[in-house]
Amino acid sequence: MWQRPLFLAAFALSAMALASAAGAADALRVCADPDNLPFSHEDGSGFENRIARLLADDLGAPLQYEWLPDRRAFVRKTLGAGLCDVIIGVPVDFERVLPTRPYYRSTYVFVEREPKGQPPLVSFDDPRIRQRRIGIQLIGNDLLASPPGYALTRHGAIDNVVGVTLAGDTPPADRLLRSLAAGQLDAALVWGPQAGYYAMRSPVPLRISPAVRPADLPLPFEFSIAMGVRRGDKALQSRLDEVIERRGADIRRILVEYGVPLVPEPRP
Repeated sequence: MWQRPLFLAAFALSAMALASAAGAADALRVCADPDNLPFSHEDGSGFENRIARLLADDLGAPLQYEWLPDRRAFVRKTLGAGLCDVIIGVPVDFERVLPTRPYYRSTYVFVEREPKGQPPLVSFDDPRIRQRRIGIQLIGNDLLASPPGYALTRHGAIDNVVGVTLAGDTPPADRLLRSLAAGQLDAALVWGPQAGYYAMRSPVPLRISPAVRPADLPLPFEFSIAMGVRRGDKALQSRLDEVIERRGADIRRILVEYGVPLVPEPRP
């Protein structure tokens, strides 16, 4: 699901499940991308795979996957077609599904090489924003920028911004951080879960700092992530909510293990 930030940008701009009538022996059917680390992979190495396994074990259900690259019409072709029952990671207000309660919240972050004696980039008012080579991911078929991409342009960073598209042999976040480690970029703006995972695997130390959304930009930088089931399947939503609440500490440990930057849920 190399387009994971596309869910977030679309939301900003605008199953792992038991069949509800069956018992605990029914399979937990998950819709997932087979090559989208750190979220999911067909070898089970993504953190969403780990969470799916945790939930299936808690429910006493076999775990099954419907694999499909996360591109246009992913939800319609998987959940909507009845091939599976849940998507593990969607924005909590994603309108195409019935969401569970959120199980984590993360944010876009700045990633830099570890500079000596310099404060981290966090604000788009920092004059270094207009001086450094900053990489961002271009997402969607129309190469729409992420919310931080809009913030960069509104704050005068245009000629020094380097866009990376989906096309490539590895996910864009991986390529951005490889370029950063090689000195081809000075900083990158990346969705937090991807940044944390690839920064942990960098050959040089990389520093991660949450990007502070400018007050003049009406797009969110932080997103609460839930699991999505078919609209109307409140029985399945309720069962998953119970597991998320019961196993919340175990889910958090998995997220921390994968380097996911976590931020608090907003107060009601």
